[in-house]
Amino acid sequence: MDFDLARLNEDHEALIQFLYLAPVGLVQASLDGAISMINPVAAQLLMPLSHDSCLDNLFAALERVAPDLRHLCADFAAPQGVVCDGVHLHLDRDASKRVPARVLSLSVVKLGEARLMAVLGDVTEQVRRERELRRTDAWLNAILSSISDYALVRLDAQGRIESWNESIGRVTGYNAAQTVGQSYALFYPAGATTPEHLADRLSEAERDGWSLDDGLRRRADGSTFRVSAMISPLRDVVDGDTSAYSLVMRRLADAENGDQQAPVERQRNAALRDYLTGLGNRRAFFEAAELELERRRRLPRPIAMIMIDADHFKRINDDHGHAGGDAVLRHLAAAMNLTFREIDVVARVGGEEFAVLLPSTDLAGAAAVAERLRLLVAQASVMVDAAAVDYTISAGVAAMDERITDLEMLMKRADQALFEAKRRGRNRVGCWNEDAAHIDQNESTRERI
Repeated sequence: MDFDLARLNEDHEALIQFLYLAPVGLVQASLDGAISMINPVAAQLLMPLSHDSCLDNLFAALERVAPDLRHLCADFAAPQGVVCDGVHLHLDRDASKRVPARVLSLSVVKLGEARLMAVLGDVTEQVRRERELRRTDAWLNAILSSISDYALVRLDAQGRIESWNESIGRVTGYNAAQTVGQSYALFYPAGATTPEHLADRLSEAERDGWSLDDGLRRRADGSTFRVSAMISPLRDVVDGDTSAYSLVMRRLADAENGDQQAPVERQRNAALRDYLTGLGNRRAFFEAAELELERRRRLPRPIAMIMIDADHFKRINDDHGHAGGDAVLRHLAAAMNLTFREIDVVARVGGEEFAVLLPSTDLAGAAAVAERLRLLVAQASVMVDAAAVDYTISAGVAAMDERITDLEMLMKRADQALFEAKRRGRNRVGCWNEDAAHIDQNESTRERI
């Protein structure tokens, strides 16, 4: 018996040493997130995320970059199994070090009725290559799909539709008289594109050989459907210059309409959606926003950002429980879907924090849209257990100018404007100005209650 106990202690020590020397971050926690073991790699990765440098709770440490993790773990009913696998967490870039924003991978396994194991790793370099791999995945699916789901459109050098064919009519319902000579913007719903975005697609196809885009398109009867659309250049056989473009629109399965989504599409959609609100998550926001700023560097145009925060959210949670807080966040997400355009990048980036990037929009335009959202929220109530809960939001607005060099600087300005709006009494929209820049940074990053 003593020998078995000694052997067990030796095995336990060997396991602990292995965990501490593992090349990935490992965290053991209880079901409420309380950390019981953390190895040095995990501590190094999590420390920059902790607002008070106290790593005693996994959910609290990851709240800003993975606000739905607590819900995922709480809703996982099985006694053991994988709660999430390889979720990407996008961190804020340290502008002083002039390096790209880091991306962490998070997997969480439920080990039993009372224990969780989290595995963390730095996948920044892998994410850099993901865009190309995603294109391949999308078009491998296309090869295996029915040809009836495709529309093949020939565009001239300016993006106008050159000719009509049966595939266009079959997928979109448009006839020749409605299409020939029109910009391919014809296929987009209102608010789903801008002239700059249309030009971006053509220039990206010219530069990279193709431009891939997923989103809503409009049929002739006004209904919409979701597609994966690729534009490729058609080069002159003599001089190699681009004389036209090929646009292929492949209709995607839509789970909301009862369609069966392909596994790759279903997995990708889940990876880019916030679990609670259905909006884009932090990963989706950073990927789309970085791409939009990259386009602006090539072809300058206005871009604005809005940071949005639910006022007195801690008080809502205290008075109505987490179910009440969740109901408020879902209500706010629905209001944002009603307010913003299809082309706007809308996401939940923290617990009660949301971000919106508005392409081809100046400061005044973004402020007007933010005010419209504020009024919409202030005039409505959320029902929680038969009780009406009133709440308000504050918003901070900033726009790109020649002094802003990256996404983090734009977010910082919008966040400063948001803090100033809260400081002035909440339930208002603030726009960034030089005065907002002097707000104490320690104050602006404190928990907003």
